[in-house]
Amino acid sequence: MKKNIPFFMIVGLLLLANIKVLAQEKIFNANEILSKVDDVVNAPKDQTIKLKLILIDKEGKEEVRELIMFQKGSEKRVVKFISPASQKGIAFLSLPDDIMYLYLPAFKKTRRIASHIKNTKFAGTDFTYEDMEAKKYSEKYIPELLKKDESHYILQLKPKDGVKTDYSKLIVWVRADNFYPTRIEFYDKSNNLYKVMTREKIEKVGGYWISKESEMEDLKAKHKTKMIVVDIKFDSNLSDEIFTERYLSR
Repeated sequence: MKKNIPFFMIVGLLLLANIKVLAQEKIFNANEILSKVDDVVNAPKDQTIKLKLILIDKEGKEEVRELIMFQKGSEKRVVKFISPASQKGIAFLSLPDDIMYLYLPAFKKTRRIASHIKNTKFAGTDFTYEDMEAKKYSEKYIPELLKKDESHYILQLKPKDGVKTDYSKLIVWVRADNFYPTRIEFYDKSNNLYKVMTREKIEKVGGYWISKESEMEDLKAKHKTKMIVVDIKFDSNLSDEIFTERYLSR
């Protein structure tokens, strides 16, 4: 004989199941989320990335460049243009404590980038020197969790006291499943939306999460820079010699 389960028992079982799932789900605060973002983005011991840059002006005209980027940990980065001929050899070095250098082959000279010009665009792209530096967001910004939906945490980041930046705040979309940042909104000193960075084709390569395509859009200039990963290598035991002023001029 078939027995019918009372409706109230079904509801009770469903409620118990939901409570169990919620209990198992870890609730992260803003600081924990941002720390995980830093861990995911800077997970490799070192990385070597060949990139294709596409600069797009407001008329849709495109200009293509290529560069190679070396990074060690979360604090050292070298970016060097390899084409076209007019840009070849231009190089940028980012070191701890906001130390940055720029090498211009036309002048055969390396100069240190002063903190008050960190907001200058790098070699005509939509990335400033500040955008290009290797860093941990948790060391420079105070996070606030604005919202969580089914797929993302949305954080507001405001600069810590003493941090020199031209951004009043950042709004960052962080994937809830892997803590990879997929969108960053940059606000100027007047609190107006200035630039938007989006990251797409997010994949796991060699055990690390990366974005194979990203775009920085300057909303005021109506100009975009697309960045496409052509080749990438991780944990190659890069020499510290690469992250020096001397290497920039090679």
